[in-house]
Amino acid sequence: MPVVNRIADYATEMKTWRQHLHQIPELALDLPKTAAYVAERLREIGVDELHEGIATSGMVAIINGQGPGGTIGLRADMDALPIPEETSVDYVSQHAGNMHACGHDGHTTMLLGAAKYLAETRNFAGRVALIFQPAEEAIGGARIMVEEGIMDRFDIQEVYALHNAPGLPVGTFLTAPGALMAAVDTFHINIQGVGGHGAMPHETRDPVMAACGIAQAIQTIISRNHHTLEDLVVSVTQIHTGTVDNVIPDTAYINGTVRSFNPEVQKMVMRRMEEIVAGQAASYGVTAALDYELGYPATVNHADKAAFAADVAAEISGAENVEPDGEREMGAEDFSYMLKARPGAYLFLGQGEGAGLHHPKYNFNDDIAPVGASFFARLVERALPLR
Repeated sequence: MPVVNRIADYATEMKTWRQHLHQIPELALDLPKTAAYVAERLREIGVDELHEGIATSGMVAIINGQGPGGTIGLRADMDALPIPEETSVDYVSQHAGNMHACGHDGHTTMLLGAAKYLAETRNFAGRVALIFQPAEEAIGGARIMVEEGIMDRFDIQEVYALHNAPGLPVGTFLTAPGALMAAVDTFHINIQGVGGHGAMPHETRDPVMAACGIAQAIQTIISRNHHTLEDLVVSVTQIHTGTVDNVIPDTAYINGTVRSFNPEVQKMVMRRMEEIVAGQAASYGVTAALDYELGYPATVNHADKAAFAADVAAEISGAENVEPDGEREMGAEDFSYMLKARPGAYLFLGQGEGAGLHHPKYNFNDDIAPVGASFFARLVERALPLR
């Protein structure tokens, strides 16, 4: 793999960093051990500025180049997931119930590797802003960092990020000029009926049957209300009701997710879901309340920045190992908030076969860390060339 030679020399050190981070997975905004470890590495590396406490435990480190120029933002997410780890690695999670099941330990390591190289060589003009972000998996740490003003505060003009991709061959890259990942919304439906004896359903207003009717009717939004060429997912993922076999309960609860790309499709889903919930509730003689939560927006690359990033990736891995026009997917990513604030691009980096993201047996492939670090470093050198 034609990674930057100097970064290849860091491979063992990067593995040490990553495997230490893997042992201390923390959640959402509360990342004291993770943030302290990253900050310690950045100080050792010799960044010019380190701004901590952004979005609680996030930070931005600045490395200055050899002359005036713009500022490129590079982002890595640091948080883990509330999943009990089932790997057999000797650096298994020491925080019971939490694990790095999405590779954010690897993303952080790749950005640290790029930081070490850029601080040593400074073969660029302008500045690089290294964004270490909490809470990608939870409440949108990227949104909070943007709302706290990092783009203006550090004069960031462009922003880029990588995510590892199990199933893609090791060291390959995939991106797209435009929408890459979907917007994600969540819905909650609380149904209030009148319970009673299971042998006397005529004396009740059954929330169980209403829940079944609502869940089935929601699926007609896809089959009957939207254009088949518009990507849309509406999934009911939870129905909770009842306690025993001979009692019709008073209440039922439905939960699920909506994934879309087009804001007009999103509005249509919200409207139809309100109509369906109200109509089905009336037909079953119950009351029902819909709580529709707007989540992360779609992750939309800027076409010229995606093309530039793909060209840099080809320099690292070879053009035959880069897909610049990949298919978009229905997963979601809070880097979307940064791309709404500044032009840039998001790419996937293949890490080979193995357990998928968010699986208890997942583990980041340390072999790709120098690849990702090389991509970040070369992107800065090419975007901000010395004159």
